Amino acid sequence: MSMPKVPVMPPHDNIKFLLVDDIEENLLALEALLQRDGLELIRARSGREALELLLVHDFALALLDVQMPEMDGFELAEMMRGTERTRRIPIIFLTAVATDERRRFRGYESGAVDYLLKPLDPQMLKNKVGVFFELACQRQELAHQRDELQDAARKLANALARLQAHHDNSPLGVVEFDPDFRVISWSKGAERMFGWSAEEVVGKSVFDLDWLHEEGIDHFAASAEEMKRGKRLRNIQHQRNNCKNGNVIDTEWYVSALRDSLGNLASVNVQILDVTERKRAEATQELLMGELNHRVKNTLATVQAIATQTLRHSHDPTDFAANFSGRLQSLARAHSLLSSTNWSGTRLVQLIQDQRHVSAIEESRLSIFGPDVYLPPQLALHLALILHELTTNAQKHGALSSAKGRIDLNWVFDGETLQLEWNEAVGRPIEPPRSKRGFGTSLIERSTAAEGGTARCTYGPETMTWVMTFSLSKQSAYSTPSYRLDTAHQKQTVKA
Repeated sequence: MSMPKVPVMPPHDNIKFLLVDDIEENLLALEALLQRDGLELIRARSGREALELLLVHDFALALLDVQMPEMDGFELAEMMRGTERTRRIPIIFLTAVATDERRRFRGYESGAVDYLLKPLDPQMLKNKVGVFFELACQRQELAHQRDELQDAARKLANALARLQAHHDNSPLGVVEFDPDFRVISWSKGAERMFGWSAEEVVGKSVFDLDWLHEEGIDHFAASAEEMKRGKRLRNIQHQRNNCKNGNVIDTEWYVSALRDSLGNLASVNVQILDVTERKRAEATQELLMGELNHRVKNTLATVQAIATQTLRHSHDPTDFAANFSGRLQSLARAHSLLSSTNWSGTRLVQLIQDQRHVSAIEESRLSIFGPDVYLPPQLALHLALILHELTTNAQKHGALSSAKGRIDLNWVFDGETLQLEWNEAVGRPIEPPRSKRGFGTSLIERSTAAEGGTARCTYGPETMTWVMTFSLSKQSAYSTPSYRLDTAHQKQTVKA
């Protein structure tokens, strides 16, 4: 009988057999007969020594001599069967004593799988032992496969747990539909994004849920029909979705269709990204770009007009440089004030105080009173230029050119119209200009006209007064309690 081929086990996986005999020559003979690759033969000279080895090693087979002093083979076998660790080890009894059926029966009763008489048939013993070696190898291989499968299962479970954790914490909402576009999966991200729990939506058709915004239903229905027909299995859609709390958000859908082996639609996976803030940012950016373009054009047109008119009314390059520089600086300061408020507007009082500080006007020579009006950007730019022109003219020819001169600046605002009165008490006789009108007068009149208003200048024996009106809407300007610069006490107060 030929021995079946068995796998050769690595050294650390050697199969172990226990050989127990009180005669050393018998152990050596068994060892020489049974030795093979992958098999480790461990010898014991007594039952007591065998029990000690059984506590240390895992044996696939025990070959026990029946006749031994102190503890014979039957007693050793009975003790092995009484312990959980060793009760399943196969036992083959070897004996040189003539036997009868009673002794053979006792051997099988004590747990033996075979009972062999000496002298032993070497080939028969090798064949019998070979069966247990092969079974042990198979058990060991199955144990290795089991361990590998358990390890793979643990790794898979860990991977799935990590994937689920990432899936649950993902900013994406992941939704899966069956071929009829009923919801079969609704991720934690989708719950956070839209407000509905998985229990509320799973099993329902996407077209029955109040989820797709009405403007996107037809688009998704057409896309679904294409996927059913096998066309466009992947696409990106822009949708608007209703949320449970009534909000409407903008979303991007990354759609993937899965088909079965027959080519039929199996499921549709949708990964959804909330792009509401991005859409708002894009709209704001577009608005700002348009506003910036408009402001740049207006500013360039204003600079061009200032340059043209200043040049026309200048006597020489030095005169042009001084006038043009002053007007540009006034425009720049107004731009700075508006930039500090993100071009939402600025306060009229702030414009006046800025001009007073730049022109070094003493507080005792300037009195201001009126509501603290908040101006829209374009009007603020116009008023900045007007105040600059009025202050410059006052320093050259008016109240600030005389030691006794002073300026009273008052305004009223009724919610729609701003009326501003600039009154200069020069302190000496003055006459209206007899020459052609200068650029300052033209600038004031054009600036007020651009704001839907008027500008008129009148002269007294020692006074000059500008009265200007500007048309405003309630949405573009508002006022707080009146603001006064009290020149007598050199402090600012607010009058209700």
